Amino acid sequence: MKIMLGIVLALSPVAVFAEPSVQDMPGWMTGAWEKIDGAKWADEFWTPPRGGIMIGSSRSGNGNQLGFWEHMRIMRESDGQLAFWAIAADQKPVRFAAVKSAASEIVFENAQHDYPQRIRYWRNAKALMAEISLLDGSRVVKFSFDPMGGS
Repeated sequence: MKIMLGIVLALSPVAVFAEPSVQDMPGWMTGAWEKIDGAKWADEFWTPPRGGIMIGSSRSGNGNQLGFWEHMRIMRESDGQLAFWAIAADQKPVRFAAVKSAASEIVFENAQHDYPQRIRYWRNAKALMAEISLLDGSRVVKFSFDPMGGS
């Protein structure tokens, strides 16, 4: 009976199609997020993880004026590791490797990039928190995003 159960489990779709568990995808980032401070605003959107990738976008501005935008993705690479890719405005993509991953926090780094060199996301209750900085922790900029629509 034990042999038969082992064969069934080995042939099950869950065992065959399971992704490597090197680091979990940060599904807790999924959603539409915003920060409003008077006329200044910023928002960020993340798809749920599927197929080893999460796709994101962000933009910020003042009043009706767009100040910044970027496309982002968090993906599982061929070696099983997670990486954050950012394409700010019309620039070339920049890769940040995941260096820390926990239940509700993830940190990405790229020592060769000018700024930022570290990108950190975490959850604080209902808020999505983000922080960018240099590797030594200087030039830190923090963001606190609430769910869009107040939910």
